[in-house]
Amino acid sequence: MASTETESLYLHPDRNIALELVRATEAAAIRSYPWIGRGDKIGADRAAVDAMRAFLSTVDFDGVVVIGEGEKDEAPMLFNGEHVGNGRGPACDIAVDPIDGTTLTAEGRQNALSVIAVADRGTMLDASSVFYMDKIVTDAAGIGVVDIRKPIGENLRALAKAKGRDVSDLRVAVLNRPRHQQLIADIRATGAGTRLISDGDVAGGINAARYESRIDMCVGIGGSPEGITTACAIKALGGFMQGRLAPKDDEERAAGEAAGLDCDRVYELDDLVRGDNTFFVATGVTDGELVDGVRKKGPIIRTESIVLRGKSGTIRRVRADHLVEKWLDADDR
Repeated sequence: MASTETESLYLHPDRNIALELVRATEAAAIRSYPWIGRGDKIGADRAAVDAMRAFLSTVDFDGVVVIGEGEKDEAPMLFNGEHVGNGRGPACDIAVDPIDGTTLTAEGRQNALSVIAVADRGTMLDASSVFYMDKIVTDAAGIGVVDIRKPIGENLRALAKAKGRDVSDLRVAVLNRPRHQQLIADIRATGAGTRLISDGDVAGGINAARYESRIDMCVGIGGSPEGITTACAIKALGGFMQGRLAPKDDEERAAGEAAGLDCDRVYELDDLVRGDNTFFVATGVTDGELVDGVRKKGPIIRTESIVLRGKSGTIRRVRADHLVEKWLDADDR
């Protein structure tokens, strides 16, 4: 192979990068394990951030954090604009959430994840100036059928028809927030059931697009960082997603517009992340439908991760056993 062709391949993310990235989510999940159920979400996030940053520094890529979580949580963070990786290899946009579900972790509840999403440089929508986004996610059955601009009842009836099922058979994931009271009531009025999420809607969105999941749709206002991260996964799952920014006040709307965002626009999946060269990696912190959480079994710590690649449409699951003595301090064993 000619050297120029070899160089060209090296300068674009390939399948190997995902297996390097999973080491960073595993590290973040393991380091957050001692904090599960201890009521300190800042401590858990700090441990996860430190571990993820350390492992990302060893990966062969030039990553720039487009979506980071710390600003919103007032927590330690991998900040927007931070360069990660060793600087060699492909230039990438990166979305990180060392713990998606810090409250879930602190309270010892399900569905906390450590998450990284990667795409080619310049392809991720930088929505960091507006913290919240209204989202709708389904599997491929929703393509050309569902639209965020339509009433939820109309969308559910259309999706049920496309799936060849009764509306009463559908289950919809929604963040359990006061702002969603009417949305939840409208969903239930159609005869569909709800799966209320206490925190962390990345897993909810992914489960809505997985063919074997019991969730058919994920809707409602959640974090815009989670929206961009989820979009990278939906690319690999072949699902449907739309998002619309939801500024909390006029000041945030103005900040979004100054950053080039359109708060009245419906962003399609290809607007959220352009192209299909995406990677999504998540390791379970606590148990959930998507992956199992970190488990300590005698001398080992077991992790489970999911690795999605947009270009190939591949879903991989990675289960790994790690020696406790290599990871946890004596007080945490």
